[in-house]
Amino acid sequence: MDLLRTLPIGLYIEQPVTWLHRIDARIKFLWLLGFLLTPIAASPPWRIAMVVVLLGLTLSARIPFRVWRRQVIILSLFSLALLMVTALLPDGVNATHHMRLPMDELAFQSPDVDVSIPRLPSATSYRYVLVDFTVFEPWDIGVHITRRSMELAVRLSTLTFTLLYSSNLFLLTTAPEEITAGLENLMQPLKRFNIPVTEIALTLTLSLRFIPLVLEEIQNLVRSIRTRAIRWKKLGIRGTIQILLILAERLLENLLLRSEQIANAMHVRGFTGPETHQVRWHRFMLGRRDWAAALGLVLFVATRLAVG
Repeated sequence: MDLLRTLPIGLYIEQPVTWLHRIDARIKFLWLLGFLLTPIAASPPWRIAMVVVLLGLTLSARIPFRVWRRQVIILSLFSLALLMVTALLPDGVNATHHMRLPMDELAFQSPDVDVSIPRLPSATSYRYVLVDFTVFEPWDIGVHITRRSMELAVRLSTLTFTLLYSSNLFLLTTAPEEITAGLENLMQPLKRFNIPVTEIALTLTLSLRFIPLVLEEIQNLVRSIRTRAIRWKKLGIRGTIQILLILAERLLENLLLRSEQIANAMHVRGFTGPETHQVRWHRFMLGRRDWAAALGLVLFVATRLAVG
């Protein structure tokens, strides 16, 4: 099992170079903020449209299918599970409602008069309860889906898919150096408030570079367990928990060792601070493609405010 190939979470894909790779990192970061913020208080059609837009961007960029196939399948199954569970759960507190007047008010006032009020059909096709049937009658087990529960299910499932996949698509098509340089450029006004912008950018760079190391250490531990052919059934629950704790301790030790090696490498090269050792990786120049993406972002936000 190669986690770096089968599950490239947060990894940058250098080849092939798509049109998403060529867009300025700052514009892509603003688009990412748009995908993360516009679902707030949005309608269900807008949330579903965002999922379709993300998949459309992936297909139009012609990112290799092997790169995002496993991620989309796992994320789609997880979102569908959230949709089903949330739709089947109660939509609120079960409160017993009592009418202020009797159901048969005329018969209540005149007991001797037999008054029967026919049930009138609904004036519209609106129904609050969408699905209501009993599966196992003795235990009163059934399926009860209302408009409120379905709306909550759509919101939760689409929000989960949008937040996770938009961030992953941004990391797939943007180099870590471009991300940190773009963020540092956007956060330059914060220096007036004595906020360490350069230190934040350096920390983010090291964090993004550390993700492949974490996946590599997990992969090495999984392979070491497989080569030992451990019989998990004979260990029992207690033995399994002990082995998992040992693996977690070993993973933490290896990651701390990698961190110490990075710190020593920076110290040997004479690194004293990000302000005195800045490396300009990119020169930001907005081209026609970037201006078109910025205009698309403005139209995207305007559409959200108008109909979303």
